[in-house]
Amino acid sequence: MAEVRARAPGKIILSGEHAVVHGSTAVAAAIDLCTHVSFRLDPPLPPENGDGSVELELTDMGLVFSWSSSRLKVVLGDGFADSSTPVSCSPGRIKLIAALVEEQNIPEAKIWLSSGVSCFLYLYTSIHGYKRGKVVVTSDLPLGSGLGSSASFCVSLVGALLALSDAMSVDTSQTEWFKFSKNELELVNRWAFEGEKIIHGKPSGIDNTVSTFGGMIQFRLGELTHIKSGAPLRMLITNTKVGRNTKALVAGVSERASRHPDAMASVFTAVDFISKELSAIIQAPAQDDISITAREEKIEELMEMNQGLLQCMGVSHAAIETVLRTTLKYKLASKLTGAGGGGFCS
Repeated sequence: MAEVRARAPGKIILSGEHAVVHGSTAVAAAIDLCTHVSFRLDPPLPPENGDGSVELELTDMGLVFSWSSSRLKVVLGDGFADSSTPVSCSPGRIKLIAALVEEQNIPEAKIWLSSGVSCFLYLYTSIHGYKRGKVVVTSDLPLGSGLGSSASFCVSLVGALLALSDAMSVDTSQTEWFKFSKNELELVNRWAFEGEKIIHGKPSGIDNTVSTFGGMIQFRLGELTHIKSGAPLRMLITNTKVGRNTKALVAGVSERASRHPDAMASVFTAVDFISKELSAIIQAPAQDDISITAREEKIEELMEMNQGLLQCMGVSHAAIETVLRTTLKYKLASKLTGAGGGGFCS
């Protein structure tokens, strides 16, 4: 029996959400709230004892899901797990996985977890086939609120699964936290992106990328640049406590772009300029208190402009506007962070 633990942070997007899906630049930063995954891979059972099971425990939800290895093999076929080569889940396979998830009878109030459970089954069977094992998940992050909880889940899950796969060589006897190499992180990121596709449909890749590599990044069309702040950057994050559906919001922006291609192209271009300017300002060294104040004022203006463009995309919400009015009373600029429609503001 081998067991590992992995963790990955959530994120805030400082500029560029939604537009990044359409080719614009975005700026995002990891936060110190994480998803934690424990993975135990059990040895094969003797034939007379059956073939064991694959189990997922969502501790925070109080839910446990279990599939026998034989059931998975019957439904999904013989297949071949290749942990070193991430591949997209085909429409046919996702239907089969959805049927396996439906068998678990997820409570109606938590049916929104189905896509995450489907993501788990796809990643587990793609990396480890039908080997028996157990995954336990806990998280510091509020779910579905714009702080990258799904990406944090995908990255921490993939990190744990790959750590006990042929794709990596990990000393499971060590007890201290360690970080994967650059090449290993890139493999984690590619697998996590495949998981995000199952959950969100058409993600940009920014959430899983910042969760995988940490720090602050500038991101465009899959290319990332690590950036460092020239002075401390303090952010107030506010939870509207309004739930929303990221997949639906992303699709809504795409539909608006198809109805008004020229106007929305201009919106996305404006966001691209804002993100690039924001990145440059963040990285510029601040020499004294006056320059720090001027820097913060420019960042506030760019955030206000970005929020206006997000309103043009149709992803704001009455609760978000209430936060904006409230923070403005204290001379603080705010914008939604993540998919919008509720969730968090920064």
